[in-house]
Amino acid sequence: MDLHRSFTIRESHHRIHNPLDDAKLAALGAALRLPPEASVLDLACGSGEMLCTWARDHRITGVGVDISTAFLAGANDRAAALGVTDRVAFVHGDAAGHVADTPVDVAACLGATWIGDGVPGTVDLLRRSLRPGGLMLVGHPFWRREPEDDETARACHAADRAEFRSLPGLVAQFGELGCDVVEMVLADQDSWDRYAAAQWLNTRRWLDANPDDELAPTMRAELTDAPVQHVRYQREYLGWGVFALMDRA
Repeated sequence: MDLHRSFTIRESHHRIHNPLDDAKLAALGAALRLPPEASVLDLACGSGEMLCTWARDHRITGVGVDISTAFLAGANDRAAALGVTDRVAFVHGDAAGHVADTPVDVAACLGATWIGDGVPGTVDLLRRSLRPGGLMLVGHPFWRREPEDDETARACHAADRAEFRSLPGLVAQFGELGCDVVEMVLADQDSWDRYAAAQWLNTRRWLDANPDDELAPTMRAELTDAPVQHVRYQREYLGWGVFALMDRA
């Protein structure tokens, strides 16, 4: 059980596997005003940057779950580098269906709502690990500009225009699921650029080092197309944000 190798190639030097940059991730941690020793579960945690930096900056404790052995190795290295190995732990496993043994103060899924087959299922999954009055963090795309057709939507990695909502539509959906939106931090075009463009350099470095790998033709084709797709479609049409939710009483 592991993440497809193309993904780990593409994001091999990423510490944050979504369009939030370091400053925005730090702003989110500060905005939540978490008390020391708050417990955090991060499903599909990637390289563990949120847990590691928040353990350093806010003294939280946390557990991250991810399917990628490569990213988890990076998470453990990051925890050691920041001196927080006593505060965070990382588990190799499928985050879909994962429920904490003990209810946590914060349950998060930033950018991997496929683990719940979409936003409603992911919110339901996070609730199963949450203590009463706790926070859920959901990172998810939205349309910053409505696509004119399904072809444009597919260029933004959506199945069709209906897969994502507008920002008002997504916030309204959280309300329909019985949640109050109590905080949010949104990616901007610059942070999107940092996330996407770093993938291109990772891919090119890998291609130079592995010209005969069986994945090389696929990764070469992706690198040829990805920069144009990003600036023509994703940068203009696709938004992304992390939303802090609390269940309504």
